Order: sequence, then C-alpha cells, then structure tokens
Amino acid sequence: MNESEIFRALSDPTRRAVLDRLTAGEKNATELREGLAISQPAISQHIAVLRGAGLINEERAGRHVNYSVNPDGLRPLFDWLTRYRGFWPNRVEKLKTLLKEMDQ
Repeated sequence: MNESEIFRALSDPTRRAVLDRLTAGEKNATELREGLAISQPAISQHIAVLRGAGLINEERAGRHVNYSVNPDGLRPLFDWLTRYRGFWPNRVEKLKTLLKEMDQ
C-alpha cells in the first residue's frame, strides 16, 4: 500500500474510530459498529476501505469474521513522515530566533 491510500482511508472519522477500536483487540463487524450511528452495510464498506489500505486484517472462522489491526499497515505512512522529520527542527529553531529578534 502507499501513503495516499492510507491517508484516504484515515480521512474519514468513522474509519479512524474503527481503527482505534481495533487497537484494543480483535472484533467482529457488529462489535465495531456498536455506538456508531451507521448501518451494517456502512460498517462493511468502512471495513473494506481499511482492509484495502492494508490497515486491518480479516480472519474467517466458518461464518464468523474477526478483524484486527495490521501491525505493518501504517509503515508506509511512517516512512513518509520520517522523510520530513529533519525539516521541522530547523524550521522551529529559525522561528524561535525570529521571535526573539522581534521581542528586542
């Protein structure tokens, strides 16, 4: 998966809530839907987007389907953010210097 697909999947607050719920452990679609004002077909669509982005795994046992967080799912996003990690400290230091100069 690439970071664009992950950003797209995480852009929706319902999908972020589903992913957050899965950090507590494996759950089925009904458990993921509890407390959300959405239908069963809607939760299925959200799950499909998260699966397509590689953020969650699906495990089938007969008629039962459970979902869990894919531990490697956020790796492309983490790698993308790492490229910019060195950019911010330099910018923050320049801002601090500018603000000190403005105070004088």
